Amino acid sequence: MADQTQPWAERTVEVPPQPGAVVPPQRDAYRRGVAPVGQSRTPRTPRTEPFPVVEQEPTGTGWPGEPAARRPMSWHVAQLRRGGEWSAAGALFAFVCWGIWAISGGGDLAGPLLIFVLSLLVAAGLFVLARLLGRVVLERQLGRVRRSARGAHLVTAVFLTGLGVAYLQQTEWVVSAWNWITNN
Repeated sequence: MADQTQPWAERTVEVPPQPGAVVPPQRDAYRRGVAPVGQSRTPRTPRTEPFPVVEQEPTGTGWPGEPAARRPMSWHVAQLRRGGEWSAAGALFAFVCWGIWAISGGGDLAGPLLIFVLSLLVAAGLFVLARLLGRVVLERQLGRVRRSARGAHLVTAVFLTGLGVAYLQQTEWVVSAWNWITNN
C-alpha cells in the first residue's frame, strides 16, 4: 500500500508484470517524465515568400456561380415563427378594440366582422411586403443572412396596434371617457 502521508497526486500504484502481456515499443526520444518542449524533429526550411500560398478547394457552399444549398421547409417555418409574439400581441389588441367598437355600434355584426377580416388580410399583406423588402435589402443588397422574422412581425404589430387605436377613436363613449380623463 502507498504511503498515506504523500499527496494524492504523487501516489502511484505498482502493477506487477502480467504473463503474456506485450509492452509496445517506445518512440525514439521518449523518456518518462520529460516533455519534449522546444525540440523539433525535423529542421525548419527557410521560407522564400512572406506568406505561403495555399490552394483552396471548393466545398460547395459560398462559391460564385454555384447554386446555394436548399434548406428544408421546417427551417423556413421556424424562421417565420421567431418574433410571432409581436404580431399575436398586435392582433389581440386589435381584436379587443374591434370588439369594443363593434358591440358599441349595436345592430348586425356582419359588416364589422367583414371589416375586421379585411383588416387582418391587409396586415398579412404588410407582413409579406416587409419580408420581401427584407429579402431584397438585407439578403441580396447587403449580403446578410436573416435568422428570424422579428422585423416583419414588429411592423405588423405596429400596424395592428394603430388599427386598434383607430377602432377606439370611432367609439363615442371611449372618446368621451378619454376627453374627461385628460381634461380633469
